[in-house]
Amino acid sequence: MIKQAYVQTGDKPTPGLKDIRDRIAKAVDATEGGTGIERLSCWLQMPVDATFGKMKDSNCQGRAKAIGALLSPGKGGLFTPADLGSVMSAPAAWAGIDTALKAERAVYVNGPAEHVGGARSKFTSGFHVIVFLAVGKDADDHVYYLGLDPDVSATVESRAAWTTLVGGEPGTKPEEFTTARSLEVVKSMLLGDEEGGFGPQVRKYYVDTTAKFPRINRYG
Repeated sequence: MIKQAYVQTGDKPTPGLKDIRDRIAKAVDATEGGTGIERLSCWLQMPVDATFGKMKDSNCQGRAKAIGALLSPGKGGLFTPADLGSVMSAPAAWAGIDTALKAERAVYVNGPAEHVGGARSKFTSGFHVIVFLAVGKDADDHVYYLGLDPDVSATVESRAAWTTLVGGEPGTKPEEFTTARSLEVVKSMLLGDEEGGFGPQVRKYYVDTTAKFPRINRYG
């Protein structure tokens, strides 16, 4: 699994954190859909109940394409790189990804579910798709990518945030939410409640850009 961490004060990726927050907020507000559940489903891969026993869908590809397009104000729109498990040169592939990110294009990142997913994800086989939005370096010079993972089951933190937001109102039936309430939930999961921070769906990914992704097992 790719090492992951949450954004820290002082992180300065390109594009900057404020730019990413603004892009997310504007895109969420502009989400189309006549009902609250349609707005929620655009951005989040949700559980059907409070136990996280089952997810409502496994449409990570379609969701990543949709939100990636919404988050790509740069010329050219969403950037979809070649299969990261079979590229001729991983460093060259990631150099192209860096160029796209710095041009304000979101990047569609497809890989083995157990490699790109979160530590608590319900998706543990096959593939999973997330969206990268920025690239940066920590103080110790380690490269990271700022990524958005719609999977609410992905981490302890994302599960806890979802349960707090949804657990008591009404039950765990977000399909009953108003459009306004749905957008509040999406923003909380993506942007958190503190100015300058992010919610549990947005994390730093410490990718080994010198190596290909593991191959996706499409049969297990």
